Amino acid sequence: MYIFVKWLLNACAIMIGAYLLTGVTVSSFWAALWVALFLGLINVTLKPILVILTLPINILTLGLFTFIINAVLIILASSVIKGFYVSGFWTAILFGIILSIISYLLNKILNPKA
Repeated sequence: MYIFVKWLLNACAIMIGAYLLTGVTVSSFWAALWVALFLGLINVTLKPILVILTLPINILTLGLFTFIINAVLIILASSVIKGFYVSGFWTAILFGIILSIISYLLNKILNPKA
């Protein structure tokens, strides 16, 4: 049940982020659900590998290279999921930041103990 709620919250965060940014388009809530699922899966599988492979540059940039990794994963999701479009690299970086903030706030509102 907890995973399902987190999935729905992330889909809501994607919809809100797309509403706030003009360069991000989500055609429907179903597309947002697929994007949330896809981003969740690649954040669990692919992102740790990318972080380890880019560890020297990540250390050199004091962790800021992680934003670039997030942007690349968002662009990957944009190319795979129909109904989800991100206009460019900088839009993907900003969308990743906004998505993190909105997701954090929604989780804190609905689960203040965690």
